[in-house]
Amino acid sequence: MKLNILAFGITKEIFGASKKEFEVQDNLNVKELKNILEKDFPQLVKLKSYFIAVNEEYAEDDQVIEGKDEIAIIPPVSGG
Repeated sequence: MKLNILAFGITKEIFGASKKEFEVQDNLNVKELKNILEKDFPQLVKLKSYFIAVNEEYAEDDQVIEGKDEIAIIPPVSGG
């Protein structure tokens, strides 16, 4: 299946774009997607933390992703 993944902040710089398309296996879960992204973009591993959002909600690692889902990479947020 094809996934369009939105990137924000530092993840946008890592991807070199605000949106990337990936061809992935069906029945992929969030953890498996993270593994694919970290293999293709090793700089993601260096981030202290980042989250995957599916359909505008933070996703757990075991959540299954469907082709119609909106996926976003949410970078670490700092504040004070």
